[in-house]
Parts: sequence; structure tokens; C-alpha cells
Amino acid sequence: MAEPRRMPRWRSDLYAVLALAAACFGLSVWLELHERAVAWLGRFERWELDELPQTVLVLALGLAWYARRRMVEVRTELALRRQAEDRAAALLAHNRELAHQLIGVQERERLALARELHDELGQGCSAIRVETALLRRCARAEDVALLAAAARADLAAQTLYQQVRDLLRRLRPAELDALGLVAALQALCGAWSRRVGVACAFEHEGLARPLPDLVNITVYRIVQESLTNAQRHAQAAKVSLLLQLDDRHGLRLSLRDDGIGMDTRAGTQGLGLLGCSERAAMVGGSLRIVSAPGAGVQLHLHIPADKLQLPEAPTGLMKDAA
Repeated sequence: MAEPRRMPRWRSDLYAVLALAAACFGLSVWLELHERAVAWLGRFERWELDELPQTVLVLALGLAWYARRRMVEVRTELALRRQAEDRAAALLAHNRELAHQLIGVQERERLALARELHDELGQGCSAIRVETALLRRCARAEDVALLAAAARADLAAQTLYQQVRDLLRRLRPAELDALGLVAALQALCGAWSRRVGVACAFEHEGLARPLPDLVNITVYRIVQESLTNAQRHAQAAKVSLLLQLDDRHGLRLSLRDDGIGMDTRAGTQGLGLLGCSERAAMVGGSLRIVSAPGAGVQLHLHIPADKLQLPEAPTGLMKDAA
């Protein structure tokens, strides 16, 4: 059953004023208030109080005019404020669009850099190892110094190649292209835990179906930045990561650490967290940080279910593996 339409407030207020005026008129007629007021004020003729009704009437009209002027001013200020809010919203949308484009450029630059590192340094390291292997094969057994130098060069090439692979993994997660988001996050948590020496537990639920590439890279970069912040600032002994996906609530990511925490009201967020917020907004999601001094940090990412059916990234960020 449809609810009855409510009367506009201005109309109900007008009816109330008219009803009050009619009631006042009826009461005045019944009690003959004017005659009584004239008779009473006549006793104060020497003070001219009999002119008081006209003065009160003019005062009432003046106050009504004053109220109308103030109402016009308030309406003008509200209109100006709405215009300012509209301009601020337009500028915010423009800045957000610029931030999204910047993130896209950043991903393309990372892809190009990863390709260059793979093609140039990776192949260079392989060539050095081939040359050192040839030196060791051609050198005579008594050339101990030459064999030792070749071994050191080979070890340096191996170390450099491993560093290049680590950089490639940070710049361009190959697992994300080949195996999907879950495998990429498992590899990221494992590599971070081995490098930092802090336990990182990763759990996931409902990640059976694939997600759009833009969502995958967004979630991966947010987890990557969060782990970097935990390494630099948290002083944590354990980090836990939970990724959930269902058709009702969409995608939810929760990352917690047991570190020193921070006061979220004390200052502004760092550039890394701001970038994470922009990434979340780019896919229609939201990022929330809960923390207090001594209570660790909790990061919650939520992407609604209706935002997960996104078109593929037009820049081809995820299609070409580094």
C-alpha cells in the first residue's frame, strides 16, 4: 500500500499562521480586545501610549521586511555555496581522473622497465656466465688464479641475475599473468617473509572464478604497498592476509599486523596509502585503515560485487608478461 503524500512544510506552516491569525481575530472579537485596549491606554494619554498599537504594527512590518531580506541573503549564500561545492566536486573528479591516468602510466612504465631489465641485464648475465664457463673449460688446471677469477665472475653474475629477477618480480608479477591473483599473492607473501624475517600468513576464500585484470593488479599493488609499510614502520612479528570473494559482498581484503600501530587522527596519510586509496577508487572500491598506538594496523579493502565485472584494461597492462 502506497504511503500518503506528505504536505510540504512551507504550506503547513502557512496554514498554521493563517489559523493562528483567524483564532486571534475571533478571540479579539469575542473579548472586544481593541475597545478594552483603547480604554486602558487612554488613561496614559500624557505618555502617548495610545499611539503604541500603530508603532507595534510598524515594528512588526519592519521585522517582516528584515526577515525577508535576511532570507534572500541566506538563499543567495546557499546558492553560492552549492556552486562552490559543485566546482569542488568537479575539481575532485578531475584530480581523481588524473590520478587514475598517472597510475596507468606508472604501470606501463613498470612494464617497459621490466622488459628492458629482462632483455638487457638478464641476457647480459647469461652471457657472462657462458663466458666464465668457457674460461673454466679452456683454462689449464695449474691456472688457479684464472679459475678462481672465473668462479668469482660466475658467482657475481648469478647474484646479479637473482637481483634482476627480484626486481622483475616487484616491477612485474609474472605469477599474476600466468597463475592468477592467489598464486601471485602467495609468492609475494612468501618472498616478503623470507626477505624481512617476519611471518606472513595468507588465506583466501571463494577465489574460484577469475577476476578482471585491473582488479587483480589493484589488489596486488595494495598488498605490496601494505607489506612495504609493515616492513618499514610496523615493527611487527606477524602479518596476516585474508582475501574473500562472494557474489553478495564482492571482494574483501583484510591485512593485519601486530606492530606498534599508529594514530590515524594525528596526521596525514603517506603517499603510499594515498596511492592505495586512489587505486581502490579506480575500480569502484573503498579502502579503510583502522589503527591505534600499540594496537597494530588493519587495512580493509572492499570492492562491491557489481564493480567486479569491469572491462579489460585498455592499455594491455596484464596481457604481456615481462
